[in-house]
Amino acid sequence: MTATDVPDFPADLDPNRLLATAADVLDSVTGRFRDGLGAPSAVTKGHTDFATEFDLELERIISAELQERTGIGVHGEEYGGPDLTEGTVWVVDPIDGTFNYSAGVPVAGILLALLHNGLPVLGLTWLPLSDLKYAGFVGGGITCNGKLLDPLPTLRLDEAMLAFGAFNLDSRGRYPGSFRVELLGELSRRTARLRLFGSTGFDLALTAGGQINGAISFGHHAWDNAAGAALVLAAGGQISDLAGDPWTVNSPSILAAAPGVHGDLVELISQLGDPRAFEVPKEKYR
Repeated sequence: MTATDVPDFPADLDPNRLLATAADVLDSVTGRFRDGLGAPSAVTKGHTDFATEFDLELERIISAELQERTGIGVHGEEYGGPDLTEGTVWVVDPIDGTFNYSAGVPVAGILLALLHNGLPVLGLTWLPLSDLKYAGFVGGGITCNGKLLDPLPTLRLDEAMLAFGAFNLDSRGRYPGSFRVELLGELSRRTARLRLFGSTGFDLALTAGGQINGAISFGHHAWDNAAGAALVLAAGGQISDLAGDPWTVNSPSILAAAPGVHGDLVELISQLGDPRAFEVPKEKYR
């Protein structure tokens, strides 16, 4: 998916005004975000997945302010909200990279996107611990700390530095651990450099900003992926799921990269075959 594949920004909304309002809201909680670095888990959501008290607090503040100031509904990671596939809705992740954040590792951020009928049209990624603020809308370019960035250049995979998503050899599901490890190995042979930052929002923002040239994430949550998806498109990059199909909020994964690199990645991944064929039988775990 490129910027020309997504619908125009909703005609009754002003993207510049919405960006300015959203930036004000995120700026208002930046100090609180910094103060909470190292916060312990408060709500367990699954194996190695949790929320801190700061997740809950920041989401309440951001959601209330956005709803009041824009009149657009907000769907958050912790509290949910309106359907993300219909109409225009904000989606927010108050702390992306929660494991990093709780451990005191300064690779985490606040993610905010505006979706229209399930597609990303506007995105903001605030990385207060790195003093970086990315904002943009599809068709309008991207800024970092208020400076308009150049569109992403076309590159080859062997020139690219890529961010790779989380993996565990024993993990199961749509993208088994053995598939992820196989893909990681192939990428290690084909790319200039690989990085594992532990934050999808961080990966996608740096891809949009051109500091790295692509990001692979095996997660499907819109609050993790939508802001970065909008930013990459705004920067002139390309997004899809790992199979190369157009990305929407219902996609099972996200693959985002500079032009040229994206196509090379889709081809490489397709050569590995169906990820589910890598599933290890349950008896192997006994």
